[in-house]
Amino acid sequence: MLTCIIEFKIKFNEVDVLGIVWHGHYIRYFEDGREAFGDKHGLAYMDIYHQGYTAPIVNIHCDYKKSLVYGDSAILETTYIDNPAAKLVFKYKLYRASNKEVIAEGMSVQVFLDRNTKQLQLITPDFFMDWKSRQSLLSSK
Repeated sequence: MLTCIIEFKIKFNEVDVLGIVWHGHYIRYFEDGREAFGDKHGLAYMDIYHQGYTAPIVNIHCDYKKSLVYGDSAILETTYIDNPAAKLVFKYKLYRASNKEVIAEGMSVQVFLDRNTKQLQLITPDFFMDWKSRQSLLSSK
């Protein structure tokens, strides 16, 4: 499995009047995880863009278990879930850094669109197959 782990501190502008992280920020944390994953594993958004594609989110969800509060440090683990379709699937696990308590879990699905025509790509783009090969995700036949 390909993963990326980032750690960050909860900022004042991410919390409500009670000092609790607003629920919408968890989705942004997942975005930060995908961006860090792409940088680490050679699949950054601009890499996709320069290959002639975009990869919009078509499905995302978050299961909230606990709350983060102002000043907490959090750890986000982003894991790529391999699949045969022309899409990117990621799972997320968000922990409180101080005690490794699971705060939230989630998943997202992105598809490939032709950058110019916005046409959905039903066949996996060559550059993505090459990336999978470099990551040893393709089985030999």
